[in-house]
Amino acid sequence: MSSPRIAVSGLLRRVDGVDRTGVNAEYVSAVLEAGGMPLVYSPLLGAARAAEALDGCGGLLLTGGADIEPARYAAAPSPALESVEPARDEFEFALLAAARARRMPVFAICRGMQLVNVAAGGTLWQDLPTERPGPVAHRQAAPPATPTHAVRVAPGTRTAEILGTVSLRVNSTHHQAVRVLGAGLLETVWAEDGVVEAVESDDSGEWLVAVQWHPERGSAGAADRALFSAFVAAAAASVQESSPSPR
Repeated sequence: MSSPRIAVSGLLRRVDGVDRTGVNAEYVSAVLEAGGMPLVYSPLLGAARAAEALDGCGGLLLTGGADIEPARYAAAPSPALESVEPARDEFEFALLAAARARRMPVFAICRGMQLVNVAAGGTLWQDLPTERPGPVAHRQAAPPATPTHAVRVAPGTRTAEILGTVSLRVNSTHHQAVRVLGAGLLETVWAEDGVVEAVESDDSGEWLVAVQWHPERGSAGAADRALFSAFVAAAAASVQESSPSPR
């Protein structure tokens, strides 16, 4: 059986005077390790080709990156808002809509989780330190792969089943987070200060899991690997279900 193709959302950046597009290698490595075949899609494809980009894929991985444009959730920009990428927003919102319409498994990380929430009608804290200060440093000073704070997991959820625990320590490199939860989503993991660290679909028939930390860096060990393994397994099952039956 061939590896399921995983659509991985990429970014577009100007580096040394040259426009470059791609994704952090850790996402690709994590999908490969879990048995998937990662295909990185650039925002240059545009929203009009987002659905076509998913043809032949079994799952969608929404990656981390820039802030979500506040206009997407009817908010004025905070003075602490950082860089936004409207073209990437447009492409990824279209990717997510197409994937959910197909009931394709979706795994979203950091910015990806925020995008999932906004797409469902939710809102964001634009900057935790200025809008929701608390005791947890969500943008850690330690190296990115270092677990720096504890989270608690809601038992009985898909997320808890995958992680295999109701508590763990994770890395944390974000300054935005879920404020008002979007429709059709469940909060499943929280930091000690109450910031939402994971959500999933409230429809048990839809495989949609989103986390605020960066499991591609492996800071939570087996739990992080389990997230990618479960996602790729769901993608493989999705491909098998959509394949025509042999005559």
